[in-house]
Amino acid sequence: MADDYIGRKMEDFRARAATPAARPAASLTKLLRRNRSHRGYDAGFKVRPDQLRKIIEVNTLTPSARNAQSLRFLPVLGDQAAKVTGCIRLGGALPELHLPLPGTEPNAYIIVCSAAEQGADLFIDLGISAQSMLLRATEMGLNGICIRAFDRMRIREIFSLDCEPLLILAIGRGTDRIELVDIRSQDDRRYYRVDGVHYVPKLTVDDLIIE
Repeated sequence: MADDYIGRKMEDFRARAATPAARPAASLTKLLRRNRSHRGYDAGFKVRPDQLRKIIEVNTLTPSARNAQSLRFLPVLGDQAAKVTGCIRLGGALPELHLPLPGTEPNAYIIVCSAAEQGADLFIDLGISAQSMLLRATEMGLNGICIRAFDRMRIREIFSLDCEPLLILAIGRGTDRIELVDIRSQDDRRYYRVDGVHYVPKLTVDDLIIE
């Protein structure tokens, strides 16, 4: 019996050693802290089609106002991504930097479109969708940014869209160093850069709660 016991223990030990340790799931707080808007990307890192599909797939789980589910998604990669880059504007609060800097342009996008008329419910869904997709990208070790400053007519023309483009997500491996800064209600809320660090002012919880 002693021999059987030792043998079973050795088998259990070998089985555990052969099984990779599961990575602890990132908490929502950690994901939200890492989910920052990157305006520069590693040009050497190529996002794969299956990664964009996995990001879009989160929309099969998210809530939808009145369950309309009217958003549609176009993944864009490779040579087509450069066409999107020519239609977008990043870093509106820092126009002197002309972001993205040369060589840091995104090489993957998700164009979010509407298959229904625009209304309040649609933009509720758009916000839920964008946040959820960016959190999924962050969970996957990627980064992104929501882009509303783009040439809608040109995007429709380039990709022969029969639905209205509402938002573009850039996806990739971000190169920005981003820091959150606590501010009060009366403080300036515009983001800024110092020595290459991108600072994002955020109101404290005391200023968010109505007394």
